[in-house]
Amino acid sequence: MAGALPTTKGVKDHKIWKGIFAVSGIMVTLVIYGVLQEKIMRVPYGLNKEYFKYSLFLVFCNRITTSTVSAVFLLASKKALVPVAPIYKYCLISASNILTTTCQYEALKYVSFPIQTLAKCAKMIPVMIWGTFIMQKTYKGFDYLVAFLVTLGCSIFILFPAGTDVSPYSKGRESTVWGISLMVGYLGFDGFTSTFQDKLFKGYDMEIHNQIFYTTSCSCILSLTGLLLQGHLLSAIDFVYRHSDCFLDIVLLSTVSALHASVLVFNRP
Repeated sequence: MAGALPTTKGVKDHKIWKGIFAVSGIMVTLVIYGVLQEKIMRVPYGLNKEYFKYSLFLVFCNRITTSTVSAVFLLASKKALVPVAPIYKYCLISASNILTTTCQYEALKYVSFPIQTLAKCAKMIPVMIWGTFIMQKTYKGFDYLVAFLVTLGCSIFILFPAGTDVSPYSKGRESTVWGISLMVGYLGFDGFTSTFQDKLFKGYDMEIHNQIFYTTSCSCILSLTGLLLQGHLLSAIDFVYRHSDCFLDIVLLSTVSALHASVLVFNRP
């Protein structure tokens, strides 16, 4: 028994340090990611003060970086690259994730990152709704009450801010309503994404990097298709070619996004 105590203590210390690393990593990468998002979408580039408008291009860059990192990890650890679940299920997550991120980037044109971050507190309601439909979960009335009150508080803060949120895209009340609509879409799609991801983990013996690889690979294809259909791919490339500082911001954003995903993987039990 005496010999077992140091081992137990060592395990506890390891868990504590792992938790500290995970929390610190999540917070640091999330803050940097948020600052870069807001800079790219709301700060003009160059002498002509041009704004970057191609949200789907950011999604494409982020996903192709994360997909590459997850593929390298799977190959380095000699884990299978074959899909565990049917491809269409990965595509469902991918499509909802693209819609989530696109709404998030577009919303930054009308609301600031701090307000957007606060609005994430309202994610409880869509998660509970999707959990009921997808996972057949049941919640108590008190849970719905708490979620409603938190959402109400966030809504009041966003609709009636204490200060003036200056946005280069603002054109009065219509823009505010559109920005909030984008946030509602972001929260709804994000709730579906996280819930369906949990469903896949519980329904299949799936390694997390396997899901990340196939989800982000599908996202690359879908976002690239969207850029081509919209005719925005060449315009986005031309913009970053003319503004090297924007190119560096996007590279850094994609790198931090991949690091954030890696930290979340590290912290998953």
